[in-house]
Amino acid sequence: MLSSSSTTVKNLPLKKRLSFLLKLVCFISSVLIFCEFLIYYVVIFQCRWPEVKGGAHMGKKETSTSVLKAIILADTHLLGEIKGHWLDKLRREWQMERSFQTAVWLLQPDIVFILGDVFDEGKWSLPQAWADDVRRFRKMFKYPVSTELVVIVGNHDIGFHYEMTTYKVNRFEKVFNFTSGKLIARKGINFVLVNSVAMEGDGCAVCRTAEAKLVALSHRLNCSQQKPNHSNKRCSDVGKLPASEPILLQHYPLYRKSDAECSGEDSAPPEEKNIPFKEKYDVLSQEASQKLIWWFHPRLILSGHTHSACEVLHAGKIPEISVPSFSWRNRNNPSFIMGSITPTDFSLQKCFLPYESRVFTIYCAAGALLVILILAHFQLLTPPFYFAQRLISKHKAV
Repeated sequence: MLSSSSTTVKNLPLKKRLSFLLKLVCFISSVLIFCEFLIYYVVIFQCRWPEVKGGAHMGKKETSTSVLKAIILADTHLLGEIKGHWLDKLRREWQMERSFQTAVWLLQPDIVFILGDVFDEGKWSLPQAWADDVRRFRKMFKYPVSTELVVIVGNHDIGFHYEMTTYKVNRFEKVFNFTSGKLIARKGINFVLVNSVAMEGDGCAVCRTAEAKLVALSHRLNCSQQKPNHSNKRCSDVGKLPASEPILLQHYPLYRKSDAECSGEDSAPPEEKNIPFKEKYDVLSQEASQKLIWWFHPRLILSGHTHSACEVLHAGKIPEISVPSFSWRNRNNPSFIMGSITPTDFSLQKCFLPYESRVFTIYCAAGALLVILILAHFQLLTPPFYFAQRLISKHKAV
């Protein structure tokens, strides 16, 4: 059988063999282009900006000027030189780069927020490794002039509280222009950026500075929300901000016992939902959580850290959305949040990225089809077919 097969291969005309080889190259290239490039457009193209209340009654021009379109993602965890295998790093970074660039190109957001843990090894990185990580981040998450990028600090960027140093915090702030207690006001909407790692409450130098800035910002916001005819000597010298209730952006979620009440296909796995959260590690402490609510009375809280989705209602009226990880290294179905926000209202919609398991299935199916095509071309599938045909003929004769 082997000798007859090799003879068949040798007898094929050169032109026919080259034609078949070209078809194989085209087939393989098409699968690669679809799975590594086009699939991101196919999936993200289906995502739509949510409408805020009253948005349907506004004109197109009025809507575009009054509604802020924001993309929120979290926990990209760019691998470093210590734990990151080069192949894993190459694969994950390509996936996130293509997802981000496709989303920005198709959806054209006004602003993008990344809720911490940008890097996986920022807490350990030496200066050279840090510079390399920052360079790769800027390449992956480059954005047009019409879009603004705001990055929040996470525990993997500067370390947990016991690893956090002024040097690491300043290094992050210098690159990303981030300061805990910083307020960003866009289209009359107030966003408060919080270094949740510094909300330890133990009076450390970084913690004291972060809390002092938050208290001062809280005072400014409270003064700005008072009615014009309300006289208050404490507010007389305070620079006014938009009167909109703020939106808190931070890495750690506010305190909750566990993810037991979280639901949805991208919530924590069933075996993990009832595991109690550790304060100051998985979530903020009850004291720190209460402080942030007292200080700011936010209308929305956006957080990351857990790598899974969750929606929680604090004090019976303040919603918190935990945004799942943007990296396939942490989950099979990454996603990001699309928010249409006005000074008085907001509407959120989740946009899922391609499932890695489905991409793997496409590759397996294409590989199996490729093997069948090659065997059929060289007539290596013929003998079994003839054998089956002879069995059927013999059975009929009996």
